[in-house]
Amino acid sequence: MGLSSKLPWAPVSAIDPALLPAFLAVMDSGRISSAAKIVHLSQPAVTAQIRKLEAALATPLFVRSARGVAPTPAAERLSVYARRVRRALEEAAATVNAGEEPLGELELTASTTIAAHVLPSVLARFRSEHPSLPVRIEVANTEDALDALKSGRLPLGLVEGHARAAGVRLQAFVDDEVVPVIGRGAPFRLRTLRALAGVPILWREPGSGTRSVLEGPLRRAGIRRRPGPLDLELASTEAILGAVVAGLGVAFLSRWSIQTHLAAGAVQLLPDLDFVVRRTFHWALPAGGLRGAAARFHAFAQRSPPVAVQ
Repeated sequence: MGLSSKLPWAPVSAIDPALLPAFLAVMDSGRISSAAKIVHLSQPAVTAQIRKLEAALATPLFVRSARGVAPTPAAERLSVYARRVRRALEEAAATVNAGEEPLGELELTASTTIAAHVLPSVLARFRSEHPSLPVRIEVANTEDALDALKSGRLPLGLVEGHARAAGVRLQAFVDDEVVPVIGRGAPFRLRTLRALAGVPILWREPGSGTRSVLEGPLRRAGIRRRPGPLDLELASTEAILGAVVAGLGVAFLSRWSIQTHLAAGAVQLLPDLDFVVRRTFHWALPAGGLRGAAARFHAFAQRSPPVAVQ
């Protein structure tokens, strides 16, 4: 029996790989205007590329509204494969470039929670393969880390708290949860979110990724509260953990950051509050490709990401 001349699916040749960066930029940013800045194209050019891709696949990829665009189920399915294609090309470029030029120094920036609790295990495994490679890590809050990428001062970053960032390409790395915790000897107990009104909260500083992802969900849960006289505002996760252990208040912290303290019994979760904020830690990547040590480390970490202990 012969094959029909009209296939019921789009042939591979119909999907132009050059259209995928704009498609993924729209997926990640939720707006044509934001996507245009990420891929350095005009808004009409991004729209035209999306329409070409929709025509090639014979299916709509986005539903447009005054608030932006929302992906269709077809777009969600396509994004899985588009990200694989991008990773494969990045790994290929890193492998080819590594054979032609010295790696140089590994330079990157990481927001504080990631630098302290996610990055070390990956870096240790990477250094076992490259023991003589110089490494410099700049620890900063999320906003400052993104600024380092935007300015071109550093080639690679890992950040919390953002689903989009103008001028920087964000790529999912590992998942996280922000959960409420108190010290074992804390002089108060919390059964409902409303009880937070009478309890000191330990806040990260403005610009922190953990704080930025926390404020919106708290407002939606009916907790409209800014740092007050009883609260503490601290500039590092370690400082907040110390304050939690000392019983100074309730904190909302990354599961990655509390693993050791939970295992030791120094802090405890507050499951009765029924409040968990799920987020993803992202690579912050330049608009152009990675090179040298940054490309090699990024490809290594994507192949062998860290695993959180629950």
